[in-house]
Amino acid sequence: MNIVILGSGNVATHFAHNFQNKGHKITQIYSQQKANAQALAFTVNAASVSDTAAINLEADLYIIAVSDQVISNMVSALPADLRGVVTHCSGATDMAILAKFNRYGVIYPPQSISKNKETDFSLIPFCIEGNTPETFNLLFECIHEMAPKSIPCDSVQRLAIHIASVFANNFSNALFQISCEILEQHNLSFDLIRPIILETAEKVQSRLPNEVQTGPAIRNDINTIKKHLNFIREQDDWKQIYQLLSQEIVKRKS
Repeated sequence: MNIVILGSGNVATHFAHNFQNKGHKITQIYSQQKANAQALAFTVNAASVSDTAAINLEADLYIIAVSDQVISNMVSALPADLRGVVTHCSGATDMAILAKFNRYGVIYPPQSISKNKETDFSLIPFCIEGNTPETFNLLFECIHEMAPKSIPCDSVQRLAIHIASVFANNFSNALFQISCEILEQHNLSFDLIRPIILETAEKVQSRLPNEVQTGPAIRNDINTIKKHLNFIREQDDWKQIYQLLSQEIVKRKS
């Protein structure tokens, strides 16, 4: 297929390279920042454009790979009579935002993607949605060849996956940072707890989280919990987080 990538960031970069590796032709890379469009376009032998008026109207597939808050502006700037299927890659944005187009859908990778880190699409269960069965089939077939774990997923299900990912990824990383700061305050290295973080992450690859829960809350170890809360008594936010999460663990035990 002839593909236009609308964006030049992390997700756009990986999509461009993966589609090209599967034999598709990236015809254009669009970005408001001309230098960014040129940089990515050069790596996939595509034309670079920084004006939506110059976007090819005859491509087979358009991939809007920009931040969620920019998708609406991008949709507004595109002509409604694009020949191909128009998609976005957001987990939190309803497919209906693309309704001005004749054929549209979503190809959402529930994964944290960075330009400078290789990402194996074959391990990611892409969430695919289309406005018609024909559009869905086209997108699913296209994505499935490079991401065989892909699944049909409507907008509500996709939002559920996105929220779950925030809890599992973004929030856990914020907790890692709190852990890091507690250690640093006592001249200790974050390296000391990297092994336990890795062990937990490995456990939940084969078991459900509630099956591998450990710690004082699950054991109802009130004395240890009190010691912990006293230890961080000067950090009200940390105390609230500790108490809320401990209560959640206890609730799920009962």
